[in-house]
Amino acid sequence: MERIQHRIIQTNGINMHVAEIGEGPPILFLHGFPELWYSWRHQMLHLSSKGFRAIAPDLRGFGDTDAPTCATSYTVFHIVGDLVGLLDSLGLDRVFLVGHDWGAVMAWYFCLLRPDRIKALVNMSVVFHPRNPKRKPVESMRAMLGEDYYICRFQEPGEAEEEFARAGTAIIIKKSLTSRDPTPLRVPKSVGFGGSPTKPITMPSWLSEEDVQYYASKFDQTGFTGGLNYYRAMDLNWELTAPWTGLQIKVPVKFIVGDLDLTYNTPGVKEYIHGGGFKRDVPFLQETVIMEGVAHFINQEKPEESSEHIYNFITKF
Repeated sequence: MERIQHRIIQTNGINMHVAEIGEGPPILFLHGFPELWYSWRHQMLHLSSKGFRAIAPDLRGFGDTDAPTCATSYTVFHIVGDLVGLLDSLGLDRVFLVGHDWGAVMAWYFCLLRPDRIKALVNMSVVFHPRNPKRKPVESMRAMLGEDYYICRFQEPGEAEEEFARAGTAIIIKKSLTSRDPTPLRVPKSVGFGGSPTKPITMPSWLSEEDVQYYASKFDQTGFTGGLNYYRAMDLNWELTAPWTGLQIKVPVKFIVGDLDLTYNTPGVKEYIHGGGFKRDVPFLQETVIMEGVAHFINQEKPEESSEHIYNFITKF
């Protein structure tokens, strides 16, 4: 870990923190919520040892990267713009792209908007969601999963932040990373995101107290608003991306998800993946991997397998 180098790069009007290790063909890793560049620590060490240059930024709103306060500063055009500027500042024309959670969402958009900068994509947990021209995404979620669905609950500025603060940052990190419930996450206001303060949290072997404290220390500095703004910009993204309705993802793709991942168990997703819809919208999808007994934070829960899946795919190009 001490061999990983850190620097701040100016891109798209913000200062972005970037972690880097290795030399060779570049791989850009995009993390999710509530995570950081640190989520990719195992993959960075593994792939750099095999002759690749691993690059993992803290995305806008996270860690040591700037965090504008307004949700309108977190559209896909801001995030992809940050990443194009990052590649330009590093002098990189094209990269291998790896995403998870919100990083996966932004990786899909990156490939939709700038496929010329991507050699191939390995995406984890979140499938490509083609734009539904008839209904905004949050409206669809409310109709399908109810007001208590976590993404719907995240929409009100300040509300989730207050509940997170009452629970404590470390508790929120632990609860998020260790959850293995594959059913849609519903959090009534009467319960709150912290849940019961007396309920013990069992730590898995792949997550240490040191890991939790690293995450917590960064979120204590910046707060959660930056990360939550990704959810709050979902409907705005829908409005802004109307010109790309119906466009396919035209880069080579490998998709990996755990069978206990709540995203895989969202109504309609399994049918989309296995019924031909995913391949229709992502025609260069070459591999789909369903890891058994694995939950959402797949790259941390199964670091060696995730790293090998990435390596085995990108060495084809």
